Amino acid sequence: MRKTEDTFLHKGLRNKLVELLKTKSITDQNVLDAIGAIPRHFFLDSAFDKIAYEDRAFPIDADQTISQPYTVAYQTQLLKIKKGDKVLEIGTGSMYQTAILAAMGAHVYTIERQQALALKTGQFKQIFGNVFPEVHFFYGDGFLGIPQQAPFDKIIITAAAPTVPEKLWEQLKFKGIMVIPVDESDGAQRMLRLTKKKDGLAKRESFEEFSFVPMLEGKAVKK
Repeated sequence: MRKTEDTFLHKGLRNKLVELLKTKSITDQNVLDAIGAIPRHFFLDSAFDKIAYEDRAFPIDADQTISQPYTVAYQTQLLKIKKGDKVLEIGTGSMYQTAILAAMGAHVYTIERQQALALKTGQFKQIFGNVFPEVHFFYGDGFLGIPQQAPFDKIIITAAAPTVPEKLWEQLKFKGIMVIPVDESDGAQRMLRLTKKKDGLAKRESFEEFSFVPMLEGKAVKK
């Protein structure tokens, strides 16, 4: 992540991206406003500066990617974020999704298993710390979550899981929402929205297919 100038050109490109997302079923105005406000080029290498607002994923460190803006907007819209929501994000990655959640007024607790990426989170604080003080970074196993900070109003998983992780489900509040891409038997990844019912079971809603990196257990040490 790098601090750089946010020019009129960048802002114009963001506006075009927002208009594109509107044509792709993104209707939550708060999500659109956040996409329009956050400089995506801050989260990418300077080589991508002129194409940072194209609606596609790009590579980042540790063989990971910054998600396609449509994917970020889609997952965020499914979460139904309200100002003050306590949100657990599994997979900090580039920190772009983190910033979108924070821009919507969420208190974000985000965990990253890749040490190479976790070591860069201090840059977020340098750039956005005064704007988004309610963002908390953790290095650890996403399957375990952050039990000491539970329960959470919302949980978002930004990698494809084989099943819904039990320990994460336990950290979700009653009536809380989890948005997670889950592997299906045919190899596809189905986006699910799970709402926790009083009996602890889930109201399950299925949405579109996506392509994510796999959700892996443990911590990956920087090499």
